[in-house]
Amino acid sequence: MFLNGFILAIQASLVLSYPVSRPIARGNSASVSVLSTDSVDTFHEHALLSQAAYCSSPQIALPTIDYILTGGDGGTTPRFFVGRDPASNAIVVAHEGTNAEDPFSVAIDAQFIRTDINTTLFPSAPSGVEVHDGFAKTFALTADQILSTVQKGLSDNNANTVLVSGHSLGAALATMTAVFLKENLANTNISTVVFGLPRVGNQAWADFVDATLPDLRHMHNKNDPVPTVPPELLGFVHPSGEVYVQPNSPNDTVFCPGQENSNCSDSNEAIDASIPDHLGPYTGLQMGRSACPAGSNT
Repeated sequence: MFLNGFILAIQASLVLSYPVSRPIARGNSASVSVLSTDSVDTFHEHALLSQAAYCSSPQIALPTIDYILTGGDGGTTPRFFVGRDPASNAIVVAHEGTNAEDPFSVAIDAQFIRTDINTTLFPSAPSGVEVHDGFAKTFALTADQILSTVQKGLSDNNANTVLVSGHSLGAALATMTAVFLKENLANTNISTVVFGLPRVGNQAWADFVDATLPDLRHMHNKNDPVPTVPPELLGFVHPSGEVYVQPNSPNDTVFCPGQENSNCSDSNEAIDASIPDHLGPYTGLQMGRSACPAGSNT
């Protein structure tokens, strides 16, 4: 199963984090607000993109997109695509999550030491920003290619909006991609919604994301364990913008103000962790290669 590889990769960090006092007190217990069905439905297009990114033939999985670039090998380089949505004239970017059948893909998640951010790619990053080493190295493999393709897509189509999405590992890569695009396309609307996001960097990274992408949304589903790793104990922090499907009230999806809100996934306990929750549903959609439509994944 898809998530097994991710869980194996980060199980050491889980072992380290849960015997100690958890969650780490961050002083954020701001009240959540229930989102309307209409509000949740606005995330559906991003979820479709995230789902299609797992498929070797996204053209079959999501035929409504005009694909400009597809790439990745499902291993060292997760699958990704850049395209255009004719209905909205938005350029779209999506990244695949972990492929548990490929050890090179699983190894990306396992490289969870923090490393200094690449200031060539992120020249405006403030001092002290650190990110997950595996995510950073993998992001750098395709960053320039994605940027140039997005720039051309915007220019060729007189577009001014980019939708960015991904699930799990793909959510981490999509978050980095969105920050990178906004750094290079300051006047472009970067709409970013990701699903099952692991922590990507330290406090300085979370603050950098908040400043660059104030409208970022990361949806976490019930008792999904992935948003709780790597643990805060190791210096990792989520940015603001969490949207949480509550485990005891699954019909209630809430917005969680601030970073690491203790009323949301930050309160999840290891004993309640659910692998199926990681795979969805998100706006009614399942994630992972097993969710690819017939003929779209070989």
